[in-house]
Amino acid sequence: MMSIASGREIGFTSRRTQLRLVSQLRAQGISDETVLTTIAQVPRHRFVEEALQSRAYEDTALPIGRQQTISQPYIVALMTQQLVNGRAHMGKVLEIGTGCGYQTAVLATLFSRVYTIERIGSLLETARQTLQNLGVYNVSYRHADGTKGWPGRAPFDSIIITAAPGTVPRGLLDQLGDGGRLIAPEGDRYNQHLTRVVRQGQRFRREISTPVVFVPMLSGTEE
Repeated sequence: MMSIASGREIGFTSRRTQLRLVSQLRAQGISDETVLTTIAQVPRHRFVEEALQSRAYEDTALPIGRQQTISQPYIVALMTQQLVNGRAHMGKVLEIGTGCGYQTAVLATLFSRVYTIERIGSLLETARQTLQNLGVYNVSYRHADGTKGWPGRAPFDSIIITAAPGTVPRGLLDQLGDGGRLIAPEGDRYNQHLTRVVRQGQRFRREISTPVVFVPMLSGTEE
């Protein structure tokens, strides 16, 4: 688990808007104080282009290039809460879809080790540089097809998927350790819901919750 160093100060106004965002998330039902504390610590403005930094603490998705977005803070907080709530041990987590690295930074403050996969090479390298500049070093990076996971580092205590498969590939479920949790948006482009899967031996218990909108999960890689 890492603490995040903001590097350069975010300024009083940004800090105030950051804390306002946390209050808004609490009012929306995010109740895990460790997740809220983490959201308050991670400088979201460092993960977007300078032109968008004034909007970094709005509860909205923002473009990061390559037709991808940084997820809405509420969705980041909700997915993270569904992974960690009520658990004492935060070991290894696999993230499918590094994107700009914001969700990765949140995970890195809560888990001992983050393994993150991104299919678009340029996004992965930008995220790696941002995270290293913030002093985040408990992350392993891989430019690869996320639908296949990272078998060589399995089993994982948690898996989080930040793009929407029709259904979670069985190969990813098999990389969960016993008692592990997976959270993903499942469905087609027009009808997606967050789904949490809990592994119990060779059985997988599924819980469907919030309607969401994510980019589709794609196979293959791009530079």
